[in-house]
Amino acid sequence: MRWQRDGWDARWRIGVLVPHADLGPESELAAMAPPDVSIHATRVPFGAIRAGGGLDPTIPLAPVRAFAEPPHVDDAAELLAAAPLHAIGFGFTSSAYVIGADEERAMVERLTERARRIPVVTPCAGAVEALRLLGAERIALIDPPWFDAELNGLGRSYYEGAGFDVVLSSPAGLPSDQEQITPEALFDFVVDNVPASAQAIVLGGNGFRSVGVVQAVEEHLGKPFIPANAALFWAALRAAGAPTSLVIGYGRIFHANRD
Repeated sequence: MRWQRDGWDARWRIGVLVPHADLGPESELAAMAPPDVSIHATRVPFGAIRAGGGLDPTIPLAPVRAFAEPPHVDDAAELLAAAPLHAIGFGFTSSAYVIGADEERAMVERLTERARRIPVVTPCAGAVEALRLLGAERIALIDPPWFDAELNGLGRSYYEGAGFDVVLSSPAGLPSDQEQITPEALFDFVVDNVPASAQAIVLGGNGFRSVGVVQAVEEHLGKPFIPANAALFWAALRAAGAPTSLVIGYGRIFHANRD
């Protein structure tokens, strides 16, 4: 008798904490996941997103900071960690921008404690580690159109604080609506705006539709392209002890590992 795949035989199970009305992180992680990896999401209240996924043209900083604070995300991490997971991803870029790298590390340790010591990873810290392994020192930072100049500037400061030369820092000149972002429009914006001096491109925003253009951008520009969900998934796989090279077609990041 032959049985169909039912998902129960995944070798590595990755959890992800996502804003309550955002489908982006789990959609993109599931798209990138090879058959041996399963994705399991839980939702966290986020004050700047409405039922149905609606956002204001730019998101205010107060709810971004609040997303990283107790009690909601801590409670969600504890509930998610009740499942037999191997790693948990914090699927939200902008909190790290607002609270900074030191507070981000403290948040990760706090959530890891609530998650029964299942490792918790974040997209920004993951991107930093991957960039170092890829040998990139000069980066272009592109954020979603719903990140205003202040939030994008905080992102620039985050990466400069990690030692990178940020040669471009800008929100994408695209519609400020998650559902109106298309791969074609994002590809065109990236290839038209990234300066030749950039050695790698980083995209902020886990709700920013982007992993579908990774291979096309890398082939066109000849440099690593790291969307937030690719950085998050790479970091989660490493924390889970899974080979990142199992992920095919989503960028050089998945081949960035120490020997």
